[in-house]
Amino acid sequence: MRPDPATRRARLRDRLASGELIVAPGACNGLGASLVERAGFEAVYMTGSSVANALTGKADVGLLSLTEMAMMVRFMTHATPLPVIADADNGYGNAINVVRTVEEYEAAGVTALHIEDQVVPKRCGSIAGKVVVPADEMEGKIRAACDARSDPNLVIIARTDARAAHGLDEAIGRGRRYAAAGADVIFPDALLSEAEYARFAAEVPGPKLLNMGGYARKRTTPKMPLETVAAMGYAIVLFPLASIRAAVAAELDFLHGLRARGTQHEIEHLDVLDGHPVENWYEFTGISEVRALEDRYLPAADVAARYANTAGHRPGDT
Repeated sequence: MRPDPATRRARLRDRLASGELIVAPGACNGLGASLVERAGFEAVYMTGSSVANALTGKADVGLLSLTEMAMMVRFMTHATPLPVIADADNGYGNAINVVRTVEEYEAAGVTALHIEDQVVPKRCGSIAGKVVVPADEMEGKIRAACDARSDPNLVIIARTDARAAHGLDEAIGRGRRYAAAGADVIFPDALLSEAEYARFAAEVPGPKLLNMGGYARKRTTPKMPLETVAAMGYAIVLFPLASIRAAVAAELDFLHGLRARGTQHEIEHLDVLDGHPVENWYEFTGISEVRALEDRYLPAADVAARYANTAGHRPGDT
């Protein structure tokens, strides 16, 4: 049984109150979320950038709608019992749109969501050319988000992208204002140095989130040890694209090999996977759970007929 959304939210609230750093790798779908769980992490981050990349094959420049993003939240919350922290972009409009955004994400089972102060359409936080709305407009969005949640344990995270266009002082000032407006966690995106992150943490009250992203040609976010991040006072650290980029690199390398060498390359690849959890892909992706449900709920004669001609096959074989 998956824990219900209320249980996950209460769990995340307890972890925030403990003062221990929460590490949440990124995922863009249900399979990715389940991998984060298998690896032993305690939370997963639905990264809007990789969802946009995966669904559209294009850059993250605000092309996806609330409906598409909420659908991915639902897939991920159904795939894993972990708390799901989700990107809600800029709320997909003004404060009125934010009300529906929170309602849809909450109905999809999200544990926490973040809304940023970029204009519509937005763009990935590590891409140049960001424009932010006035701070008072964002304050209204935060109040609307807090009022719209039906579960008070739903964590509302306010992100500011003001550093790029207006400097660190403006980002710190907005962080303070957003905390005062009711945000549970403050998220400064794309600061430029360890010193900037330390200053932000020291001068903005309440829990804060650090995004260990920055995958442009010239890396923005410094890659700091987790001990350093925790010592600064951050409550959550995200690794939004790290595993996804690694997976895409491996897939591209494999495809180049397949294109060059054909079947022999795949045979050698399968030999490397001998004994790996993904060796039997069908078992890895849960076919045994499906078989158990068939045995429990389908007529025995139907199950017997379905598998009458599969004697000698391993579970999951086709």
